[in-house]
Amino acid sequence: MGQVLARLTSEFPDLTPSKLRFLEERRLVSPARTESGYRKFSHDDVERLRLVLTMQRDHYLPLKVIKGYLDDLDAGRQPELPGVPGTPAPSMLSTERRFSREEIVREAGATPQLLSDAVSSSLIVAADVYGEDALRVLTALVELKRSGIEPRHLRGFRAAAERELGLIESALMPVSRRKDASSRAKASELAREIAGQLEVVRSSLIRGALSRLDP
Repeated sequence: MGQVLARLTSEFPDLTPSKLRFLEERRLVSPARTESGYRKFSHDDVERLRLVLTMQRDHYLPLKVIKGYLDDLDAGRQPELPGVPGTPAPSMLSTERRFSREEIVREAGATPQLLSDAVSSSLIVAADVYGEDALRVLTALVELKRSGIEPRHLRGFRAAAERELGLIESALMPVSRRKDASSRAKASELAREIAGQLEVVRSSLIRGALSRLDP
């Protein structure tokens, strides 16, 4: 288990032994066991875990939905990404790319100043190495800048995200009070489910507001 954590925690910092055991309990991954009872994760097990964690992080999908998707894959079907028809899910063979400051600026078609502005506006966390999520944000900021929308105009997004986090923390309080590892893992899963539902509400409100702009 320690080797699995060492391979994945750079991509998924919130991955812990308790969460790993929780994912196994939910049958998202089923590592083999040695004669002495120790878990033995294969390369395919690790890539399956990476897929599960990516779908949680990037799409806020609950584990029961991810489990259904994996069952379809195991049955030889080619399911679409749940909740986003026509969009393929991350491949179990892919790994998240990492970018230096110079690389992410080049990949996004941005400027060093735009990245600095994004960091100062709390839209991207300053780092020596950036992931694909930061690349998606920076790429979006490049397009928004063409419409006259600067990172400084979006500072309220961070405040809104913090307010949503407060709602989630309040909802999780009954579970969070329990200090056992299983409860912590369940709280993490529930937090992602709530975040996903908040995203549904937010998207609906934005679509409704956009309809007012239609001729």
